[in-house]
Amino acid sequence: MEILIKAGQFLLSLSILIVLHEMGHFLFARLFKTRVEKFFLFFDAGFSLFKKKIGETVYGIGWLPLGGYVKISGMIDESMDKEQMKKPPQPWEFRSKKAWQRLLIMLGGVTVNFLLAIVIYILVFYTWGEKYVPNSNLEYGIMVDSTAMDIGLRNGDKILALDGEKVEKWESIHHDIIVNEVQTITVERNGKTIDIDIPEELTARLLKTEFPILPRVPAYIGAILEDSPADRAGLEAGDHIIALNSDPVKFYDEFLGMMKGRVDEQVNIDVVRDSDTLDFALTTDDAGKIGFYPLFDDTHFFKAVEVKYNLLQSVPAGIKRGYETTRSYLKQLKMLIKPKTKAYEELGGFIKIGSIFPSTWDWQSFWNLTAFLSIILAIMNILPIPALDGGHVMFLLFEIITGKKPGDKFLEYAQIVGMVILLSLLLYANLNDIIGLFNK
Repeated sequence: MEILIKAGQFLLSLSILIVLHEMGHFLFARLFKTRVEKFFLFFDAGFSLFKKKIGETVYGIGWLPLGGYVKISGMIDESMDKEQMKKPPQPWEFRSKKAWQRLLIMLGGVTVNFLLAIVIYILVFYTWGEKYVPNSNLEYGIMVDSTAMDIGLRNGDKILALDGEKVEKWESIHHDIIVNEVQTITVERNGKTIDIDIPEELTARLLKTEFPILPRVPAYIGAILEDSPADRAGLEAGDHIIALNSDPVKFYDEFLGMMKGRVDEQVNIDVVRDSDTLDFALTTDDAGKIGFYPLFDDTHFFKAVEVKYNLLQSVPAGIKRGYETTRSYLKQLKMLIKPKTKAYEELGGFIKIGSIFPSTWDWQSFWNLTAFLSIILAIMNILPIPALDGGHVMFLLFEIITGKKPGDKFLEYAQIVGMVILLSLLLYANLNDIIGLFNK
């Protein structure tokens, strides 16, 4: 059921983005009296699920959910309609229009995607506001995994600044360290301020680690796994672990450290439940676990802040979020061409994109993710690769600057090269997804 919910959200989001992206091309084409022959959601290779001709345009839904398209008369695109291009240009065709008009037609899709993302962010701020955890509210500091420890961070550290810039929001720390290529983390440790330099070679490991840094929390049980040692012993959600084999426990990371290496071993755990102190004897499993999730509760250990926005406040907040998301994604693309980061290994396809949606239907998350994907779609489409909008834009800018229009044969060959590049990237990204599934 979780997979179906994730897939449903992804498919709905993708459909909205494709239709509105193609609508951008369509509207500018009609503005300049250019004929649009087809407007399709998804590709109709061989056949379509639905189609209907209205006026000069056939509207339809294809069966291959890899995108969508509008077929504009007199334009060399993925349809590779060479027969039409052999005929004399007609006034209603794309190739007969002025270069600046053709440029606007090609920019229509990405323009709509950028504007759509901003509008969605504005409405999300207006409808739900914003909830975040101020970094200053992490009373107990952080808990870290082995990668963060290799950087030099320690359990209980309080992160103060990244490259000298004060940290405001806890949720942004991991993102900012990677995307902004932070070199120095300033922390408070045992009452002293310490600067920690990040070794460049650890960036690749940080990219592969989902939660290298978490808020440090007391050792409370959040949820029990069914038929686990904890479940069979009688532990319950909400229990506060205070000792392991009579050794006192204060924080969850301390409990993890004390449990390390205890495979198929009997242990005694003392907990506080309501006002009672209880003792449980149980045997760890073959992974050295007892089967529970810790309690990470922003109402108990690190107070979240909720900010409400009226419509006038939502507008600048939405524009700012759109700008910050665009800048962040451009920085992430830049990392792909840096071999040391190995960011290319994290390039994902449809499975990875679909997995970012929540396992329960949540409209706030859905619209936030749709806005994020809209920005990704805009940026990817504007890349100067033939077969993408950006490839057409590149050739049109060349024409506007030099006054020389590339020949139709050149554009045909460029379209073929671009399609090969895109298919190769698509195969690589989705192969990464499949390999990732087997490595889990």
